[in-house]
Amino acid sequence: MNAKKAIVLISGGLDSATTLALAQSQNYSCYALSFDYGQRHKIELQAARQIAQKFGVIEHKFIHFNLDSIGGSALTDTNIDVPVSGLSQNIPITYVPARNTVFLSLALAWAEVLSVYELFMGINAVDYSGYPDCRPEFITAFENMANVATKAGVEGHTFKVHTPLIHLSKAKIIQLGLRLGVDYSITISCYQANQNGEACGLCEACRLRADGFKSLDISDPTRYVTQC
Repeated sequence: MNAKKAIVLISGGLDSATTLALAQSQNYSCYALSFDYGQRHKIELQAARQIAQKFGVIEHKFIHFNLDSIGGSALTDTNIDVPVSGLSQNIPITYVPARNTVFLSLALAWAEVLSVYELFMGINAVDYSGYPDCRPEFITAFENMANVATKAGVEGHTFKVHTPLIHLSKAKIIQLGLRLGVDYSITISCYQANQNGEACGLCEACRLRADGFKSLDISDPTRYVTQC
């Protein structure tokens, strides 16, 4: 087993699958962590399971909690429609309040239990939807908090949050993943994928993903409800 260990957050989408593949290529033994947080596109968790199995992680943990009880996002409140009119110029209604803060906090807790001090997350600040918790400033702030708010940090261990895709375009992410052997046909990025895992082809996540494949002149392996 590799000496280096890391927790990798896996949503089931293109970015997190690429991040897991990259962590393993850098000789990390990986623990995968996924969240059932009340998202309307819960089918992504089946993709997360497939991805983790394909890469042979040490353990794949699912944590369940209910951000849908708070609402405030089209991803957690079925009374709010997922936008399908194009890319937003402002922070869109698909932003889930404090989601990545919650995700990383739970990953940090598991990391302390495992004595693992490196976390990988596939957030992106280039081809993304304007979410404030996908920026480098957020990651720096979280690392600073993690290293003063934990027993491990006080005892001299340093937590590091790796975001290797944060400055890459979607096309660059896809190129990287293909070199690392990622099978994008099993990933699900759509904000409102149906129970068969078919993408809508219209939401921001679908548009960004499709544009990435198109810009590379590569066949898009995504299964759509209708052709986009």
